[in-house]
Amino acid sequence: MSQETTKKGFKIPSPWRYKRYYMIVVATIISIVIPWIEINGNHLFLFSFDKLKLHLAFIQFDMQELYLMPFLLMLLFISIFGMTVVGGRVFCGWFCPQTLFRVIYRDLIETKILGLRKRIGNKQQEPDMSKPENKVKKVIAILIWTVLALLAAADFMWYFVPPEDFFNYLNNPADHVVMLGFVIGVAGFLVYDIIFLKENFCVYVCPYSRIQSVLYDEHTVMALYDEHRGGTIYNQEGTKEFTKQKDLQAVNETAECTTCEKCVTVCPTHIDIRKGLQLECINCLECVDACTSVMGQLGKPSLVTWSSDYEIVDRKGKTRFFRPKVLAYGVILLIVATILGFMGTTKEHMLLNINKETQAYSIEKKDGKFVVENSYTFLVQNIQKEKMKYYFDVEIPKEFQGSIEVARPLKPFTVIPEKKKRKIVLLRAVGDLGKSEKVDTIIPIKVHAYALDKDGKPSEKISVYRNSTFIYPSKEQLK
Repeated sequence: MSQETTKKGFKIPSPWRYKRYYMIVVATIISIVIPWIEINGNHLFLFSFDKLKLHLAFIQFDMQELYLMPFLLMLLFISIFGMTVVGGRVFCGWFCPQTLFRVIYRDLIETKILGLRKRIGNKQQEPDMSKPENKVKKVIAILIWTVLALLAAADFMWYFVPPEDFFNYLNNPADHVVMLGFVIGVAGFLVYDIIFLKENFCVYVCPYSRIQSVLYDEHTVMALYDEHRGGTIYNQEGTKEFTKQKDLQAVNETAECTTCEKCVTVCPTHIDIRKGLQLECINCLECVDACTSVMGQLGKPSLVTWSSDYEIVDRKGKTRFFRPKVLAYGVILLIVATILGFMGTTKEHMLLNINKETQAYSIEKKDGKFVVENSYTFLVQNIQKEKMKYYFDVEIPKEFQGSIEVARPLKPFTVIPEKKKRKIVLLRAVGDLGKSEKVDTIIPIKVHAYALDKDGKPSEKISVYRNSTFIYPSKEQLK
């Protein structure tokens, strides 16, 4: 956006509001497009409750591999906290869906499209609902937002049920009541929240506003009123002392605040930024735009700026963005992202759980030799998209090699896609492997399970290792 130049030659910076509108458009497009992006059936991001899968960066993870979720949540919260340390509640004003939806409903639907509100710059004056035409406009506004709320709820559901399945399920709504109920429930909440609860959600419901003050420091950037230039409007008890410029200048003749109150009327959370830092401020910067416009016409810079206490209130110098606390958040984010990336690249392409049976072993005597068998339950899951044949080898310590063999199964077995198969596995030891008269011998073993390729050879990609044990009875037990 080009800057506005006043008759006095002063250049007024372009409003932050337009930048927020661009952000809304970009955020909307991204949130709608992401569920549709897929490669070879794997989505960019999908947390499927329906199929118990997590798709992340086009890699599919089973629910047993959800060790990644804590790292994703850590990335989310650390990013928001770090963002707060740097820019205050910039997340609330620029990225939070609640704020974005309110802008769409209040500024676009009610003001621009229907004219129910007179202008965007006055968010304190509610429409006069005594007029019949305004009642009709209100109903139309609610209907328009209801449709958009249903679309937003459906888009939210696409992160849990992929769009291709979602629209197939709509053909049989009776079989998918939970999904439809969830969509309708989310849409109903959005209608109540955006139309009736409004910014009270930010002020009274959202827990984020309660922790923001803990994260702030003197270099945190936020919307601030410059009392040094504008003059003190509120006393230390928080009581408003001046409502007219002449009264203010009678006490402080250099005070520049015109007491026009535009920074107040434009505020969506109904606060006066001149009172200082307040819990309700969401850093939307609407007050900055209002004061910039008024003071710009007088050939002066805005009295309300997006800056820090260090620079505006204490006047100690320029705001330091790259300070130890911010760098620490950056380092932590980098570490968590690195761990997440590493764990994602080490993903296994088949799932295998090995459980030993409750009976430690069975003993037989054949041809004068003891035959000891250990029983295991292998739970194998095929997470590929086609039928696969699986088998396994058992690696044992050198001193026991040749003594332990696979007794069952003797042939590869088939597992269909997305299914689990339970196999009973018997390992057999022939000969005297016991080392103690009274204590069983615990022999560590390593199971190498793998899929067979089309040539019947072990696959290098679909292959996993699991550690287990083979228990051989004591000499006393054999007797």
